[in-house]
Amino acid sequence: MITDRRSILAGIALVAATPAFAQSASPTSRATLAAAPTDIKMAAQFYSAVIPRAEMSLSTSQLGVEKATNHNAHEFAGFELGEAITVNMVMKDILVTVPPRDKSAEKALVEKMTADKGAAFDRAYIAFQLENHEFLRDLADGFLANSAGATDPAEKQGRHLAAVMLAVFKEHVAICKRISGELKA
Repeated sequence: MITDRRSILAGIALVAATPAFAQSASPTSRATLAAAPTDIKMAAQFYSAVIPRAEMSLSTSQLGVEKATNHNAHEFAGFELGEAITVNMVMKDILVTVPPRDKSAEKALVEKMTADKGAAFDRAYIAFQLENHEFLRDLADGFLANSAGATDPAEKQGRHLAAVMLAVFKEHVAICKRISGELKA
């Protein structure tokens, strides 16, 4: 199940790289976004909500690769790190503007996880990933529900990207729940 991520990430990159999406979703300023059609605004808002979560996943998964002691938590951290790097790259390539990072929240989370050792770290890492992916799953699901019927090419491409992301987020929720159960046993 975990190995299917490469195919999914390739799909994300392919959808994001299509010319219609790149041309339609490439305004460079907030003023341009404000003048953009509502469909493009919705896609940009969705991407803006994904990026901070993807950046937190990147930071925590770097720690996970270094510190996880449970085999499945360590394996997930490696896959998640690769995915977070890719998602961040794709989102930043297509995003209007990158929202400012909440460095204090990120720093507090990373410091807490850095202090945890062994099984305590594994549980904290997987708990964060589960919560993060549940949020992202619900975000993608909500975006897809609210943008149904959109006809703008950029919005259609955004919906395709969100649909691929939703599949990944659902998979990660299931994997994190399984690993969390293993860590509690």
